[in-house]
Amino acid sequence: MREPVDLRRRRILAAVQARGTARVADLAAELQVSVVTVRRDVEELTREGRLRRGHGVVRSTLPAQELPERATGEGDTVAVVVPERHSYLYEALHGARTVLDAAGLRVALHIAPQVPGAERPQVERALADGARAVLLAPRWRSPAAEEDDYRWLAALDVPTVLMERRPPKGSALHAMDSVCSDHWYGAHLAVEHLVGLGHRRLVFATRDDSPTARTLRAALTEIAGDHPLVEEWAWALSSSRGALDQQPTDVTDLAALLRKAGATAAVLHGDVDALMLVQQLAENGVRVPEDCSVVAYDDVVAGLGSPPLTAVSPPKGEVGRVAAELLLRRLDGTHGEGTRSVQRVELLPTLTVRGSTRAL
Repeated sequence: MREPVDLRRRRILAAVQARGTARVADLAAELQVSVVTVRRDVEELTREGRLRRGHGVVRSTLPAQELPERATGEGDTVAVVVPERHSYLYEALHGARTVLDAAGLRVALHIAPQVPGAERPQVERALADGARAVLLAPRWRSPAAEEDDYRWLAALDVPTVLMERRPPKGSALHAMDSVCSDHWYGAHLAVEHLVGLGHRRLVFATRDDSPTARTLRAALTEIAGDHPLVEEWAWALSSSRGALDQQPTDVTDLAALLRKAGATAAVLHGDVDALMLVQQLAENGVRVPEDCSVVAYDDVVAGLGSPPLTAVSPPKGEVGRVAAELLLRRLDGTHGEGTRSVQRVELLPTLTVRGSTRAL
């Protein structure tokens, strides 16, 4: 399924605003689309007054004082490392940049490609270039990939904050600052919404290729298993995309699983996979919400579906803002303002009700 135009343009806007200036060819390569497509998007964003075009380059329309053109002095740069093609974390980047810009710090954005261990060389490059602190959201497609990063991350000698990543208790990164969404609470919102509408048999379809996906699956399993009103539940993969070094996993036929479980509602993660699964249901004669109520998880493009999907929305931008504020406090501590305790911050998601859920 092609990436929605609105989402692609938001990613372009985020990338340009994070850097101040970006080459059209570089944007096309990062988004894995043609230069012509990016030019068309840039033209529309320029028409809306959100970007300024140059010869082969794009510039942000933010006030000049927020985008210093001067050469970066030693110690005034914060490296932000996020995965390639990850719109969810690009929204967190937006929030972080607002705080860092206001503090007079330059953001150096590093995009980690979709290969195992991609974050370490990006961080090392940023530090070699003089970054004084790091905001980081490793991809961590599997628990093994996560553990492989623990040692070098724990050894970093600059202030570092993890975004949307929460290492297990007792791990080498337990004492690293982190800010993330409370995905257990997000799962709770989804289940309680459906149960409140009278649904008693549920299906959960989640990804299995990120810490968020694995946390969400565990939370849904726990909540449904303990809920006195949930009579039956089943789980399936919402996508076959796992770790890059693994073979694709078959995704269960959702319509067949709904019939087998006698389910009347589903929670689907994430948005694009949810939209595709709703299409699959329609092809199999299952109407949303008449035959099956659907709640999506992420709420990046859920509202663009037909019907628009009820969705749990983690506080993506707020995660970035709080992480950046925590990083600033940590930087203040390096200037003699006292040692601050390590913080592990959780922010609560919200639920937006749209047209994909209804009472039985």
